[in-house]
Amino acid sequence: MDATDTPTLGALLRRPDLHLRLEHGEPAALDRPVRWVHSSDLADPTPFLSDGQVLLTTGTQFQGGRTSAADYVQRLTARGVAGLGFGTEVVRDGIPPELAGACRDAGLPLFEVPYRTPFIAVARANAEAIAAEAFARRTWALSAQRAIALAALRPDGLGATLAELARQLGTWVGLYDGAGELTREYPSGDLDAETSASLGNEVAAVLRRGARAASALRISNRPFTLQTLGRGGHLRGVIAIAAGELDQEGRGVVTAVIAMAGLAFEQHQGLSRARGALRAGLVQSLLTDDPTLARRIARDAWGPLPTPPIAVALTDAAGARSDGLAELLELRAEERRGAVFFGRADDGLVIVVPAGDRQAIQEAADRFGARIGVSEPTGYDRFAAAVEQARVARDRGRDAVTTFGEVAASGVLSALGPEAPSLAAAELAPLTAHDAAEGSRLVETLRAWLDNDCSHELTAQALGVHRHTVRTRLALAERLLDRDLSSFATRAELWAALRVQSA
Repeated sequence: MDATDTPTLGALLRRPDLHLRLEHGEPAALDRPVRWVHSSDLADPTPFLSDGQVLLTTGTQFQGGRTSAADYVQRLTARGVAGLGFGTEVVRDGIPPELAGACRDAGLPLFEVPYRTPFIAVARANAEAIAAEAFARRTWALSAQRAIALAALRPDGLGATLAELARQLGTWVGLYDGAGELTREYPSGDLDAETSASLGNEVAAVLRRGARAASALRISNRPFTLQTLGRGGHLRGVIAIAAGELDQEGRGVVTAVIAMAGLAFEQHQGLSRARGALRAGLVQSLLTDDPTLARRIARDAWGPLPTPPIAVALTDAAGARSDGLAELLELRAEERRGAVFFGRADDGLVIVVPAGDRQAIQEAADRFGARIGVSEPTGYDRFAAAVEQARVARDRGRDAVTTFGEVAASGVLSALGPEAPSLAAAELAPLTAHDAAEGSRLVETLRAWLDNDCSHELTAQALGVHRHTVRTRLALAERLLDRDLSSFATRAELWAALRVQSA
């Protein structure tokens, strides 16, 4: 649409048929949209005005000094009036100097409406401009939706649709997948690195919340609109548009693209489910510790399996978070063929990487907050054992990523369940009760004796007592516990109980 058709005060002044003459007005003020033209000679017409209107008057309210021009103009500017037109040769010739000065001081555009131009002609001209703009926007919206619908029929329908949307809006449009990765952008490279990183963080936050939403934000003084794709709890991605709030027609065009993109994602989801089922089957095949079948199928479908020695990881991610993580791993597997393999197991995603390259595992933990256990380096002939190691590391670890080696270093006793302290206390209760009642040191003596390899001599030195005292205390402990302290099994159980109790 031509700029002269835009409903602004400048457009009205440029209409030759109206013969309007600008008395005063800054260029920026003349480009302000005019929502309507109203006429009134009231001393205070503001109750009947709204923001963005132009007021026309013949000036009868200023006769006899009944109304102060300065106060009058101040009320108009406070109400948001876009301009003031003065009809001359009706009440007086020319614009009153005091009114012109007040408008100039307040920055309110002032123009003369000659006697030969009726006020209704000015109002009609603005109404026609508003109607022409609305018609042009509706025409544009229909044309844009038609072009987008045709783009959707091309081989890469989704990409063509987004490219057409960017062209129609005249701005940048980007598509992020469920993993928060920017997969498409039009025009390419339009965002600087800092803006792109900040926008990516915002998109990741939206995906982590998992709720359908449209949001607006500003990055480096540039407005963006984000629109999620997919249903709540199962978001498939986000479309980002480098634009602020759109008008009704613009929103309609974007809504059409969102619907098409959502349909494309849903169609792709069926294929993703099939691929996911195949990956899960390969994981089950690898759990037999024979990689022959999995190697052959993976090579034809995705590329070779990671070369051993491998590290096997197991995540705790489930539901929508697992879907997003799977999409990220799919991307990494495509980017680095032969470096990443993954598939679903009963209690998480199994991730296989070369033992010396765990970048994909760490990225999964960082971006999705998943808890991940990692096995020791191994071969495919011990895959099932590696998955179990990863499960133990995941369930016992305290960090986002925990290796089995870290868990194993803490010893077998660290894997005992929450009931272990109660069982240990019950095992040692006869000695604990005797010490409390008699002031004896049976628990201390038993612990020192076991820690010193059951040597009476070394225990006596450690406690600072005679070895016969040690023998006497141990004999009493044996009677109270009703256990044979010469048995290795008894000694091992008591040692474990004392360790758990002191942990």
